[in-house]
Amino acid sequence: MLDVYSVFAFIKQFFIELVTPPYELKAIVRQCYEVGVRSLPLITLTGFIIGIVFTNQSRPSLAEFGATSWLPALIAIAIVRALAPLVTALISAGKVGSQIGAELGSMKVTEQIDAMEVSATNPFKFLVVSRVLATTIMIPILAMYNGFVSLIGSYLNVMANEQTSLKSFFGQVFETISFLDLFSSLIKAIVFGFTIGIVGCYKGYHSSKGTEGVGNAANTSVVTAMFLIFIEEIVIVQIVNSIRFS
Repeated sequence: MLDVYSVFAFIKQFFIELVTPPYELKAIVRQCYEVGVRSLPLITLTGFIIGIVFTNQSRPSLAEFGATSWLPALIAIAIVRALAPLVTALISAGKVGSQIGAELGSMKVTEQIDAMEVSATNPFKFLVVSRVLATTIMIPILAMYNGFVSLIGSYLNVMANEQTSLKSFFGQVFETISFLDLFSSLIKAIVFGFTIGIVGCYKGYHSSKGTEGVGNAANTSVVTAMFLIFIEEIVIVQIVNSIRFS
């Protein structure tokens, strides 16, 4: 488990460095590219498959009641409220979180971070702040993109089986989705993105024991981030539901 005090000290240092100039804009843009653009193929494929599979799985249950016309509404609620941000975060935790943990862990054990400090470069701002900002910014964008691709996959499945038009499908989708659904989904994605970045950076920045420490940093970054994402999902859902039904 993470040491609670050192984690809070790490997060505190992140926010201090975040608002303290100079700002590593080039490093932030580069990390946004690494996190966002390089994840697009995997996010696209996963989202498309989720839309098709979830629609196929939901159809028999609705067909028993003659309610297959409700498929677009059901899919929209499931994808926007839960699947898009959660699946995107889990994929990113495995791909991006492990990459961050391994990169910073490798730099730590080979003393590259120490060399940056000697050369008057702020390694925390350059390595940690840029990566955490990138995951916090790009995970919500990827989640929205994942939701859109999932809905496209669902529409193709519905069109092939129920001959529903594109206008009718998305008409039901937007009638079902509320502002609270979109807002809560965005908040979840932002929280998940911050969690993935801060956990990966923390584990990599504090790795040790040579190459074994690098592997351990990558592995624990993924496991810890996924565990925290599920906890955050539960908490946010409870808060949103209390608002929705109040």
